[in-house]
Amino acid sequence: MHDIEPFWNWRHRYTAEEDERSPFFGQEHSEFEFDHAVYDHVIHPQWDAFGSSTLYLKLLFVDYDGGFAIIELIGEWNDLLHNDIMFLKRDFVEPLMGHGISRFILIGENVLNFHASDEEYYNEWYEEAADGDGWIALLNFREHVREDLKAANIDQYFLLGGKLDQIDWRTFEPEDLFERVSGFVMKRLGN
Repeated sequence: MHDIEPFWNWRHRYTAEEDERSPFFGQEHSEFEFDHAVYDHVIHPQWDAFGSSTLYLKLLFVDYDGGFAIIELIGEWNDLLHNDIMFLKRDFVEPLMGHGISRFILIGENVLNFHASDEEYYNEWYEEAADGDGWIALLNFREHVREDLKAANIDQYFLLGGKLDQIDWRTFEPEDLFERVSGFVMKRLGN
């Protein structure tokens, strides 16, 4: 896992470390010291920690005028043992929402497992995003992770599956990816 880097091709357009409104403003990354791990597997130092010991992310792009953020995830999403959704919601999502972000694209091809607990923070995130005409879309999550989300009835808070798992997102500019995902979302919501 140590050689899986966050997507870097938009860094000339946006870096969370230089964005004063980002939860990661001012953070510095080493290229040589591997200080984050998912259990006994170190991960690349460019991934950002947000409070979870098993799930990390990279804020790839934010458009404050457009009200959207694109986030890449890596690791194990474990609400059961580590309450990852609480840390994600309180320490990462809420600061972004405070700056007008209501549409979230979560890229999960590097999320290895999902372990559910309760739905409280998912419901809260969903309700707050919906108040701002927002949504939360999951792209390219592994089939068994999607099945675990469905089994826990958490899929009701996200838009996932179907064409959202067939997007070759790395070939898009961030605004174009947002438009593509938004088009799928609007079709599903019937708008």
